[in-house]
Amino acid sequence: MSNEKIRELLTALRQELDSADVDPATLSLMRELDGDIKGVLESSESPIDSLINRAKELEVKFAVKHGGVEKALRQLVETLGSIGV
Repeated sequence: MSNEKIRELLTALRQELDSADVDPATLSLMRELDGDIKGVLESSESPIDSLINRAKELEVKFAVKHGGVEKALRQLVETLGSIGV
């Protein structure tokens, strides 16, 4: 998979977040993760493992209340892991 696939998944995740009732603190964490992933895509020097771990932690937060967001985030985590950005 390519960086383009990750960008597509980030777009889908943003759309899910826009339609979900997410608390401001979690939304802030998601925006930070989004920015960090974009940084990794632009420069392969960033550590991907820490991004994947943070994304997994957020995935757990969304699992109960925001199934659509959790699903989009899970796809992103799987894609990041499979391509080793």
